[in-house]
Amino acid sequence: MAIQANPYPLRIDKEVMDKIKFIANESGRSVNKEIEYQLKAAIRSYESECGEIHLPATE
Repeated sequence: MAIQANPYPLRIDKEVMDKIKFIANESGRSVNKEIEYQLKAAIRSYESECGEIHLPATE
């Protein structure tokens, strides 16, 4: 089994999770991939309004 690059226990409201599960099923994605997809969409939206987020280089 692959080790998660960034393990983070997500606490989320049941209704929100149920809706994410619905959207994931409609989109043909796993719940995990749907959450990742939605987060990336939120980041793109933020960066289009506020500019690119520059992260410090990591080794």
